[in-house]
Amino acid sequence: MTVYRIVPALDCDTLEQAVRLVAATTGDDLVHGYKVGFSLGLRYGLPAVLAALRAESAKPVVYDHQKAGTDIPDTAPLFADALVAAGVTEAILFPQAGPATLRAWAGGLLARGIRPIVGLLMTHPAFLAREGGFLLDDTPARTLAAALEMGVTDFVVPLTKPDAVRDLVRGVPEGCTFWSPGYGAQGGDPSLFPFLARHHLIVGRALLGAPDPAAMVRSFRRTLAVP
Repeated sequence: MTVYRIVPALDCDTLEQAVRLVAATTGDDLVHGYKVGFSLGLRYGLPAVLAALRAESAKPVVYDHQKAGTDIPDTAPLFADALVAAGVTEAILFPQAGPATLRAWAGGLLARGIRPIVGLLMTHPAFLAREGGFLLDDTPARTLAAALEMGVTDFVVPLTKPDAVRDLVRGVPEGCTFWSPGYGAQGGDPSLFPFLARHHLIVGRALLGAPDPAAMVRSFRRTLAVP
């Protein structure tokens, strides 16, 4: 049986909007934590964003730089130290710059007590070469294998590509958690992923646009058949 959690994505223009969503939903244990992206981070600064969210919730805050981990290995400590200073507890990386960058950036987070979540695939078409994209088709598999060797246990996979995800994660050890954008506005169906034992569903527009976010989370609970 799949264990589900919801991760609201705070990809909005104002900190006030994010704070309202956090205040409305933090009391529901279906919510794992909150994802903060570059919009709030660049507009307000991560320390100010974290302070505002922490005033409403003690749940984890995931930073998604959209896309971190695409620079040279040498800049990894700067990124990791900035997240520590802000109080971020988990961070998403898409190490498309290669294995040396993966080792430096994910390793830098692990060394500082921050949970790295490594991106493997994205939701949109034309990401891999076989779809018309720029990346080699075996990039996700190679990234997954290298990250597992480092002790990474959290990975981003899209709800919009169930067949590709099934093939990719076959044989992955138990205990891994998969984080999936695409639930809600993009129409992703978690029921197509019974092979994922621990599944965090990232929800952005559906919750941000909801007149009653708490009721929306309760509707997710019913849809997902979570006790």
